[in-house]
Amino acid sequence: MSVSELNRRVKGLLEANFELRWVRGELSNVVRAASGHWYFSLKDDRAQVRCVMFRQRAQTVGFAPENGIEVDIRALPSLYEARGEFQLGVETMRHAGVGALFEAFERLKKKLAAERLFDAERKRPLPDFPRRVGIVTSTKAAALHDVLATFARRAPMISIIVYPTAVQGADAAADIVGAIDAARVRHEIDALLICRGGGAAEDLWSFNEESVARAIQRFQDETCIPVVSGVGHETDFTICDFVADLRAPTPTAAAELLSPDTTALRAQLRQRRDELTRTILRVVATLQQRVDLATHGLVSPQQRLQRERMTLDQYTGRLDRGLRWAFSAQQQRYTLQRARLGSAAPNMRLRHQQLSEIGQALTRAMLATLTQQRHALNRHIQALSLLNPDRVLSRGYAMVTRRAPELNVISSRAELHTADRITIRFHDGEADAEIQ
Repeated sequence: MSVSELNRRVKGLLEANFELRWVRGELSNVVRAASGHWYFSLKDDRAQVRCVMFRQRAQTVGFAPENGIEVDIRALPSLYEARGEFQLGVETMRHAGVGALFEAFERLKKKLAAERLFDAERKRPLPDFPRRVGIVTSTKAAALHDVLATFARRAPMISIIVYPTAVQGADAAADIVGAIDAARVRHEIDALLICRGGGAAEDLWSFNEESVARAIQRFQDETCIPVVSGVGHETDFTICDFVADLRAPTPTAAAELLSPDTTALRAQLRQRRDELTRTILRVVATLQQRVDLATHGLVSPQQRLQRERMTLDQYTGRLDRGLRWAFSAQQQRYTLQRARLGSAAPNMRLRHQQLSEIGQALTRAMLATLTQQRHALNRHIQALSLLNPDRVLSRGYAMVTRRAPELNVISSRAELHTADRITIRFHDGEADAEIQ
């Protein structure tokens, strides 16, 4: 058996009989090759083992390996055939103790979920236009600068109240609880933002403490003010995120959720104003057309009386012309008959007398006809005068018309309804009224 065959069989036995295992130890001899692979040793106080982590796996680790730090690795035992060296092929690496933290995280998460602290029914909506926003974070954190810059850019009218606290370290959880309780007691804000920047799981652990979750619960129950959590990066999740009314992927995103974009709001308001203006102009134009059409079809009593007077004048003129024509025709006939009679010698005096009598009779008839026509004309004038609304109104009567939606004369009490707006016309003016 050759050396290479021996090493190949040993490698196959190792990989076939061992599965992926978690191994804890201290990093040493760390080499990060230009190819992206990591080579290092993992040791404890009694032994060490060579390890390799290829580039695809190394890219998933959230920190850079350094000599002397304690880590947990998930690895498969194997053999490097070319040198016959036993080594571990590393799949995953994390800081030592993160596994225990994760187990504690899951236990607390299940406990609080059983108490229904994460239920959607507890979540309160964010205010559309908050006047004051409280921020629980460190005054030295870069996240606070990003949050304040976002509020200043998007909604400078919002007042910001900072409740300073430590966000990392052994006493951070107690400080965070104190800041949240201060915001609860002072009750001076419209929304509360709890935030800090990204970091390792240990750095964010203060926001996974049960005391912080209970402080948020008390704040929600006693104030009914929504809480927004913006802890870490988008891939980081904490107990604070689940208890809060809303989780934001980053502190900046949390500030954007709580701050209305005034520039966009102004643009929307201008658009709505223009739409409303156009709508009003269309409605006014339509109503104006309706008014013009209605006005065109209306005839006032004065106009009607004027028309009747014009008609009467026309009839009077035609009658006068007819009488003149008839009188002229009779005169012509009279002249003609007189001429004929003048040529007849016998009984001239008698004929002359007869003609004189006929002329007198004709004159009387014409005068009688003219008198009758004048009497008829006077009767028409009197009738028209009686039809004049102003004369009727002068005797104490009034004319009632509806003001809207149509202008028409009210002739019966049944046509009136409560809240109708009417116009009452007297002989000396008008008055508006409303039916009670």
